[in-house]
Amino acid sequence: MFKVVLVRHGESIWNQENRFTGWTDVDLTEKGVKEAIKAGELLKDLPYEIDIAFTSVLKRAIKTLNYILDVNDLLWIPIHKSWKLNERHYGALQGLNKQETAEKYGAEQVQLWRRSFDVKPLQITADDDRYPQKDKRYGRLTEQEIPLGESLKDTIARVLPYWEGEIVPQIKAGKKVLVVAHGNSLRALMKVLEDISDEDILDLNIPTAVPILYELEDNLKPLSRHFLGEPERVQEKIETVADPHKIME
Repeated sequence: MFKVVLVRHGESIWNQENRFTGWTDVDLTEKGVKEAIKAGELLKDLPYEIDIAFTSVLKRAIKTLNYILDVNDLLWIPIHKSWKLNERHYGALQGLNKQETAEKYGAEQVQLWRRSFDVKPLQITADDDRYPQKDKRYGRLTEQEIPLGESLKDTIARVLPYWEGEIVPQIKAGKKVLVVAHGNSLRALMKVLEDISDEDILDLNIPTAVPILYELEDNLKPLSRHFLGEPERVQEKIETVADPHKIME
């Protein structure tokens, strides 16, 4: 039996400000830091230690991972960072306030951009300051790899090869794997793990900084999925994410 833990980053500044974040590199709030430390404490109660960790190249995920590992005295373990675990790229919506965007384009259109499976948000162009190749982290990406605005389907298309090529071999080698990423990149992984339909995945709400423990069969099919922590607290955080008046991506 294999084990893998998924954790969404703690609350970010733009989560708090109700803005579309995507690839914008915003920091954790004070609450987000506390959430990350709490996640580390929850993992400390597991009967084994994490062997290897994966995260995105965005600071809200990296810092969440570091707080988790620090609590467990595991800052020394191998850490792999990849843009392929980044949040979904929200294109020209990035930085916009949700309420203001809904007033401009209509609530139904905003909900379609946020929660449809294959509808892309408004696209950015190469002259936009938010164009990824202007950031040195993404300077080596090809034009085909650079997102101008992704749907969930697009996000899955870049996350899945990284999962299969980099993370799965570590799991099959018997390593206890921790993945700290984002709402939509983790939604992509959970869709693959549980074979969730395109329709049902849209209703999956992932709470911030709540460890999700999977126990997997040899073929990587889930035997179980557990949200670690007090059930009432976990449910409260899930409901916060599901609130249509908030943006938690």
